[in-house]
Amino acid sequence: MGNVHNSKQNADGIGEPAGWSLRQKLGQMVMCGFEGTTPPESILRLIRDYQVGGIIYFRRNIGSVTQVAELSRSLREASVAPGGPPLWIAVDQEGGMVARIDREVALAPGNMALGAAGKPEYAYEVARISGSELRQLGINLNFAPCVDVNNNPANPVVGVRSFGENPELVAALGAAAVRGYQERGVSACAKHFPGHGDTAADSHHELPLVRHRMERLEQVELPPFGRAIEAGVDAIMTAHVRFPACDPSGMPATLSPPILGGLLREKLGYDGVVVTDCLEMNAISQTVGVGRGAVLAVAAGADIVLVSHREDRQIEALEALYAAAENGELPMTRIDEAVARIVRAKTRREEAWRQAKAAGVLPIGDEKHQTWVEETARRCVTLVKAGTGALPLRREAPTLVIWPEVRRSTEVDEVIPQAMTLGKALAPHVADVLEITIGTEPTAAEQEAVLAAAQGGRLQIVAGVYNAAFALGQASLVRRLAALPGATVTAVALRNPYDLREFPQVHAYAACYENRPAMLLAAAQVLAGQLPPQGRLPVSLSPEYPAGWGMDSLAGEQGERQ
Repeated sequence: MGNVHNSKQNADGIGEPAGWSLRQKLGQMVMCGFEGTTPPESILRLIRDYQVGGIIYFRRNIGSVTQVAELSRSLREASVAPGGPPLWIAVDQEGGMVARIDREVALAPGNMALGAAGKPEYAYEVARISGSELRQLGINLNFAPCVDVNNNPANPVVGVRSFGENPELVAALGAAAVRGYQERGVSACAKHFPGHGDTAADSHHELPLVRHRMERLEQVELPPFGRAIEAGVDAIMTAHVRFPACDPSGMPATLSPPILGGLLREKLGYDGVVVTDCLEMNAISQTVGVGRGAVLAVAAGADIVLVSHREDRQIEALEALYAAAENGELPMTRIDEAVARIVRAKTRREEAWRQAKAAGVLPIGDEKHQTWVEETARRCVTLVKAGTGALPLRREAPTLVIWPEVRRSTEVDEVIPQAMTLGKALAPHVADVLEITIGTEPTAAEQEAVLAAAQGGRLQIVAGVYNAAFALGQASLVRRLAALPGATVTAVALRNPYDLREFPQVHAYAACYENRPAMLLAAAQVLAGQLPPQGRLPVSLSPEYPAGWGMDSLAGEQGERQ
């Protein structure tokens, strides 16, 4: 499997697929991940022997920005083939709570925070900043933006990764983000087609089902993808979700010809790259299997299959594709079509990056980037409720702050060590802060320690909550605190804003959608009365607090987004 030397060249010097071997073509159609901060022999072997054309980074691959840039350089160097396309190096850098790189960069607010700010120009600008920095790290494909419409409070996997519940808002902000990334030479990827926002199951663990009729999908789930296509999005990621209205066979979208071929290609007119969500997720690996899933996905219309973790499964996918091509199950026309799309997208982004550099690009972590991110965060904090006497926080009053610490990583949540906490953010604004750290699933002992500290005296309590709607211990603790005589409790949602539904009796409630430092500092300013709240709820919490709701001041003035 040697490198190609005689392929036809396009205007950018990149070989067209007609001159490649079958292995080279199929290699472009598989994206793999690996453990470690330097390239292990396993990934070098996949690049060398299987011509793999895409790599995905996770937090396990990330150290310093210098290390990431060197890792990218090493991988690109290993993949160089005369006349071949550049390696696609991808990451999930959605912003906010889903960001694999969070040190030494200007970390953008997440989607729901941007939905609370409500203006496409903010989504565009933070995507440009993020794209510029990613590209300087050698990353040229971002699996963002997530354009799922999150209208199900029980959704365990999307939540704050969505811009909100309004399809038009999601469409406008998603399209703006696409433009921002791609202007800086990073291919954007809208996900998860045709929509993962109205599920109550996580496809990492099982195969979800969306029962809505086609009319509803056309009104809610599909418009953001249509706008992303209009914006020229390079890639769209599939959902491992069943949509019987589109495909009565029960096949998940990733493996469904009616969904990928009929709905996405024909009805929406998309001719860019289709990439699967990871085939190692249980929705695929524990049903049809990774190898068979790769073949079915490509046959359905996917151009790239993503196998993020295990080398044996990556080889299984590559060999299954090769066997299917050899026996005619995958026609060469289908393979050539996929590779041509991949090469076109890579070529476009190389040219966009050349133009961006010629116009001038600020370095990673530049002060201007940081300032813009911080200013954007200040526009996102949403004050939902402010009972009499709860806010602004009294400067001289003793303040008990509860900080819920993420201690267990999942496929979406990660343990993210950070120096900034809610208590530290509040410290400049109140004289006496006692911060108690609990887990997001607090133990009985942790709960009792908090309650003991809250006894006696007229305390102001600021309770950070993190997905309390999925954590009964957190919700119970906040309710018990709110019932204490003489205490005022302000709850601050550090992830999903739906948590208020679990303890409506709190005296005040603010949503900041993430626990990242810039947002914590902005939230502290709002609670202390140093910054007027500007955010509006991008999702409905109740009839009393619908999407668009937000208080304009601590004095009780209320407004809704116009």
